[in-house]
Amino acid sequence: MKLNKSQGDFLERVIGRWEAEGCLDKETAERLKTTYTVRPFEWKELARYSFWIAIACGVIAVISVLADHLIMDILEKLFLSSYMLASGVFAVLAVLVYYWGWKRRQKMPYKVFSNETILFLGVILTAVSVGYLGAALDNGSGHFSLLFLLAAVIYAFLGFYFSSVQVWVFALLSLGAWYGAETGYLTDWGSHFWGMNYPQRYVAFGAVLLGCRFLLSKRKWFVPLDHSTYVVGMLYLFISLWILSVFGNSESWIRWYSTKQVELWYWNLLILFASVIAVYIGLKRDDCVARGFGITFFLLGIYTLYFSLLWDVMHAGLFFFILAVSFWLLGRKAEKVWNLEFLRDSKKTNEDIE
Repeated sequence: MKLNKSQGDFLERVIGRWEAEGCLDKETAERLKTTYTVRPFEWKELARYSFWIAIACGVIAVISVLADHLIMDILEKLFLSSYMLASGVFAVLAVLVYYWGWKRRQKMPYKVFSNETILFLGVILTAVSVGYLGAALDNGSGHFSLLFLLAAVIYAFLGFYFSSVQVWVFALLSLGAWYGAETGYLTDWGSHFWGMNYPQRYVAFGAVLLGCRFLLSKRKWFVPLDHSTYVVGMLYLFISLWILSVFGNSESWIRWYSTKQVELWYWNLLILFASVIAVYIGLKRDDCVARGFGITFFLLGIYTLYFSLLWDVMHAGLFFFILAVSFWLLGRKAEKVWNLEFLRDSKKTNEDIE
């Protein structure tokens, strides 16, 4: 086994602990240590970051091209005379790129990051093709949300077919864009849909997405897409909850501006409650995603609560001193519980050795 440095250090500590407690003899411990090596340099991470930078530079290059008037004039002469032709050209290019990515995966499946970069190029070409298709079929109704739905279906199929987390994430983002645009279209772009403004709608969307993820998590075909669905669902949910804690269910900027922040206290409590639940689940199930989101948005919610409710009432030093004492007491209690479990496990281990 080839491990990174943190994994190698952990395994070495575990083997050393087992040897010290008598669970392993010295010969077995030494033999176990020869079954793995520690990588001296993380080339995998370098490859990952290099391709991310390549993608970012590619997007900047496309934006720079679109900003160039001379190149845009040429593109207009080529494509704007027929949006359908432009859509077809980019669709063919996207199919060719996906085919290239598929063949390359079959021949060189170990080149994960470069293969994903090729699929990303296909994603961009697909988006351009769908955009031109929308321009060709536009009848003035403003029902452009269907384009996002079409893109979501295409990306979902390709993400599932290629088992590509990157393409699957674009499917979920396109689905979220469709949901927002569709609910806006159904209300004639009003501020509320079934009494919910946009942040509240996306709280519901994130909750539904997480519910679907938990229902499908045991399915074998969904395993490669499970983690990314979980993270995107948590992003939708917690970012929307935080925006709600700032703006509430206001229907307009004018209404929000005239609302006192103290009146939005229940939205602040909602994100704190959701964060506590996420931290509890993360600690109980050793779920780093739930734990990370819970801690991050709890701290963000605390800051928001302070600035919205207590800015003019309590000194910042006093507010955070109270929080520091509270969390110190909580940490002390957690440490005491952990020590009791540790001592009980150590006593049991010593009894087994004896």
